[in-house]
Amino acid sequence: MSRNLLGAAIATALAVTLTSCGSGSGDDDALEIWIRQVPNSPSHNTAKKLVAEFEKATGVKTKLVSLFDDFETKLQQQAQAKNLPDIVINDTARLGNMQHQGWLREVDKAKLAGNDKLSELAWKAAQAGDGKYYAAPFSAQAFALIIRKDWREKVGMQPPQTWDDLAKLAKAFTDKDPDGNGAADTAGFVAPAGTKRGYASWYASSMIFANGGDFLKQSGPGKFTPMVNDPKTVEAVKWLQDQFCTAKTVNPGAVSNDTTVTHTVFEKGQGGIYLVGPYVLARFVKSIGTDKIEVVQVPKGPSGGPGTLGEGENVYEMAGSSHEAEQQKFAEFAISAAGQKVGMNGDNEGPIVRLPVNTEVKLSDERKDPRWQVFADAYANAVYTPPVPDWTPFRQKAADAINAAWADCSKDVKTQMDTLATTFTQELSTQKAS
Repeated sequence: MSRNLLGAAIATALAVTLTSCGSGSGDDDALEIWIRQVPNSPSHNTAKKLVAEFEKATGVKTKLVSLFDDFETKLQQQAQAKNLPDIVINDTARLGNMQHQGWLREVDKAKLAGNDKLSELAWKAAQAGDGKYYAAPFSAQAFALIIRKDWREKVGMQPPQTWDDLAKLAKAFTDKDPDGNGAADTAGFVAPAGTKRGYASWYASSMIFANGGDFLKQSGPGKFTPMVNDPKTVEAVKWLQDQFCTAKTVNPGAVSNDTTVTHTVFEKGQGGIYLVGPYVLARFVKSIGTDKIEVVQVPKGPSGGPGTLGEGENVYEMAGSSHEAEQQKFAEFAISAAGQKVGMNGDNEGPIVRLPVNTEVKLSDERKDPRWQVFADAYANAVYTPPVPDWTPFRQKAADAINAAWADCSKDVKTQMDTLATTFTQELSTQKAS
């Protein structure tokens, strides 16, 4: 059997198998909800509030499970055990992978109460490569630069307006002792540039989009061609390689780090510029100090822009549930103004709704910190990952190639990206999307 036919057969078989599964909770009366958050974290506590308000509004009994490490692996194990949870709140970029494996119920957008209140850009993140919807949008975000304002003022520079400004600021943070402790122990950038879960390509994507580049280009309905070796994409990755290798303005160990580590690196004052989403803003306000940090739009690249990565979380109704009506009710509550406001959690730490997808929720009514508006403004030009059948292998392969160029300064970026384009072509063929 060919690889394509084998993959299709497995997905079909798995979908049929999952249709016979019960609730993942082992309790037929409870709607089991999994969310990708650290247990007992502020975000977990916000999720608990959301679920409690849902129970109060509907009377539906629920069970919340927060997991972070190896979330996808544990979902895979549940699928193999024919015991998927009823609801999964997970990254928008994971839609293709879960749909490809037959884990998701299709969402009839027209029958989802409140669907017309959601932004069309957010709905794009719930749409698979076949044009159908397999989730309800729940949270959106774009990316911006969180900068140590006190350091910037110490080195006598203005907020960056260009990539050249950004490079100069990073160099000053590295060389001019912005924390004033007399030691050479600060970097310009902190970066989650490891390969785990594709972080290197995830981090690079906002700079790629800000320069007018991309990973794939849609050439027709469900059809794509590689764009990773386009000059604009190569230019962005090379600019970042220069920060790692020539200017040496990135925190040591970044090529092995994920976001969990990088958050702490930033909090410890080991670097002063963090390209990240809004979900850590309240945390940094609390741990670093509100007067010491500022949020700045990612500058337009020399060949493109504006634009940063757009992503967030969806509510996925999992296949095989015996609680289809309750799944629908939860999705409708989560996208409602009431559900969105609970998930936003005001200006407090631990929001699980970063930017509301419900257009009736006004950001400034829920959050008084004006720095959130910088992220909201960036979202207007956000670029979601392309709706290929399964984005996961593309993100991982790109991370491996980009990380290698940052970790080994002898590597030529154009050569790396040309090779990656060939790899992408093969993967598109495998997914019947070329």
